[in-house]
This record gives sequence, C-alpha cells and structure tokens, in this order.
Amino acid sequence: MIYASDFKKGLTFEINGEPHIILDFQHVKPGKGAAFVRTKYRNILTGATKEEAFNPNDKFPKAHIDTKTMQYLYNDGELYYFMDQETYDQVPLMKEQVEDAMNYLRENDMAIIKFYKGNAFLVEPPNFVNLKVIETEPGVKGDTATNVTKAAIVETGATIQVPIFIEVGEVIQIDTRTGEYLSRAK
Repeated sequence: MIYASDFKKGLTFEINGEPHIILDFQHVKPGKGAAFVRTKYRNILTGATKEEAFNPNDKFPKAHIDTKTMQYLYNDGELYYFMDQETYDQVPLMKEQVEDAMNYLRENDMAIIKFYKGNAFLVEPPNFVNLKVIETEPGVKGDTATNVTKAAIVETGATIQVPIFIEVGEVIQIDTRTGEYLSRAK
C-alpha cells in the first residue's frame, strides 16, 4: 500500500481497480486546516488525466507494471507486431497503443513495452535513435544566423526540426522524449 504522503512523479497506483501514474504532485500545508496532497495523475489504460487533492493518510494499492524489451517486426495495416526476444512470442498491438513510438521505430528496432496484468498499454522507443533524413529543403548559402532550423522528414515519416546545414541522406540523432534533433550521427 502507498500513502498519498509518499506520492512522487512516475509512481503507479490503483484507484477503483484501475492503474494510474502520477504526473505531478504538491504537498500543501495551509496555515489553517489540515495538510493535503494536490495530485495530477493519468489513467494508464484510458489516458484520461485528472487533478485531485488527497489526505496524506489516504492509502492506495500499488499498480505493478511489467516492462519488456521487444523487437518491432512489422505492421500489417491494422496491427503492429512486436516479438519477445527470449520466448519468440509475438504481441500484436493496436495503432492507438503505439502511435507516438512509431515516429522513431523502424522494422527490427528494439522498444520497451509496458504491461499491466499481462496487457500491453504503452510502447516506448529507445531514448536516442539514429534516423536517415529522406526529405528536406536545401540550406541557403550565407544564412549563418544561429539557431535557424528547417523541417526534415526522416525514414519513419516523422517531421523533425533540424539545423539548416542538414541535407537529404544524412543520418541524425534524435531524442525521442522531446522529438528534438541532437546531432549528426557518428
């Protein structure tokens, strides 16, 4: 059991039998009245976000989340297939479950899949990926102002803001947590 006073960002807990993850929290001790914990949390299964104040003594069961590193195999038009590297079991996931991660995953890339009670609910790409630029405008010679960027489409179809000196065919490193260009890949 977890007390509301022990809440911290990223902690998972259950309310009404459904798993939630804490996005933000604040311990509030008003001058008058009892202390409380102002919490913003998201339902892991539905994605719904809610803000609520809890008594620090409120108890909640911990939600046990399992994570596995799996290989992305292919997409058959409706489902995205991932394979467990140890058992070779394949897990088909719906587009809604993998949507954000697919901006950074190519076939045969590894991804982290999170499970709650045996059901996959989230796909996370690696924190940093190297992807090839397939489309971008040519850089303008003489335009040397700092921090000038342009849109570039990478091989997965994602659009990334890159510096003007990046050309088609170059491989760039991207931070998947923010979707930002980091550098040319080495």
